[in-house]
Amino acid sequence: MGKPTSVTNSVRVLRFAHGEMTQAELALRIGVTRQTIIAIEQGRYSPSLEMAFQIARVFHVPLDDVFQYPDTEN
Repeated sequence: MGKPTSVTNSVRVLRFAHGEMTQAELALRIGVTRQTIIAIEQGRYSPSLEMAFQIARVFHVPLDDVFQYPDTEN
């Protein structure tokens, strides 16, 4: 699917916090495959900005509660 990303995410934690939503249920709600959700959760794929917002909306949380980018300042 692409190169690994340094963006981390809380998708798996949020799924379980929202009634143990399955990967398939989340995929259906945002219009992607279950394999895409698996890749996002494992950090092998960074979703588009639009998809990231869709995921945040499903969980009713701000985008930065779902995705985090490491602070690289020294």
